[in-house]
Amino acid sequence: MTSTERRLGRLLALVPYLQARPGITVAEAAEDFGVTENQLRQDLQLLWMCGLPGHTPGDLIDLSFEGDTVSVIFDAGMSRPLRLTNEEALALVVALRALAETQGLADTDAVQRALAKVEAAAGGAVDTGTVAVELDLPTRILPVVHRAVDERRALRLRYWAAARDEVTERTVDPLRVFETDGHAYLEAWCRRAEGMRVFRIDRIEDAALLDEPARPPEDVRLRDLGEGVFRPAQEHLLTLLRVSAGYAWVADYYATEDVTEDGDHLRISLRVSEPAWVRSLVLGSGGQVEVLSPGWLAESIRADAERALASYASR
Repeated sequence: MTSTERRLGRLLALVPYLQARPGITVAEAAEDFGVTENQLRQDLQLLWMCGLPGHTPGDLIDLSFEGDTVSVIFDAGMSRPLRLTNEEALALVVALRALAETQGLADTDAVQRALAKVEAAAGGAVDTGTVAVELDLPTRILPVVHRAVDERRALRLRYWAAARDEVTERTVDPLRVFETDGHAYLEAWCRRAEGMRVFRIDRIEDAALLDEPARPPEDVRLRDLGEGVFRPAQEHLLTLLRVSAGYAWVADYYATEDVTEDGDHLRISLRVSEPAWVRSLVLGSGGQVEVLSPGWLAESIRADAERALASYASR
């Protein structure tokens, strides 16, 4: 919280505080608010310029200083019950319902109580039956993941593996959350794979916080993000692609072993952990990406394309 935000909260609290303690000394008030006497006097000077629209002397908060004591003479309506406009009530209802939909929130009961009070205070001005809030996946999932990391608790994930185009369920021991290239990731020890894995948050379809501690092996190491999220290994499949100028970005986006020009095309040699990723890239490229090796992968993708064309022609 910035110093401006802290001061705003203090100013809002000062008037009811002083009304409940008429004649309190500046020293006592400053101690209660955890600020210096000089800072409190500056706050009181600012309050003199706050009040109701119109900003005439009769509209502004009025304070009385007698020696080192202070009292509120006119509170500019701050002691009256708060009345919300339709727009203010609607904004609060939407914000509170968004909080209520957020997984991993520590005190959902408090949010529900606040929501009930705001809806009641609106007095029917807001049609709460028509207000529905649905959060996108990352917004719903991230609080759960952060809580798991902070509390060192295990997570059960339902995760879509894009390379294999399949949804898997697994239990993981979270270690950290990080962001890179516009995406948030969870790095964790995967009990199913028995190894470190990185999960893209927007591909986690569900995350459940478990009542058991995270227990990654003591010797696990976090990856060096300076080398990128994906790090090819020698055991990964070495693939040679021929891509048109429209797909030259592949050489920039992925870790490559070799890139050479081939007329107006590029030959890109890279290692992939999942051949299914190459299959998706080629089939979605409209002929702009070709697999040169390994031969079995090229033949498999060609067969997939022929089946798809045959199915389309038979309709």
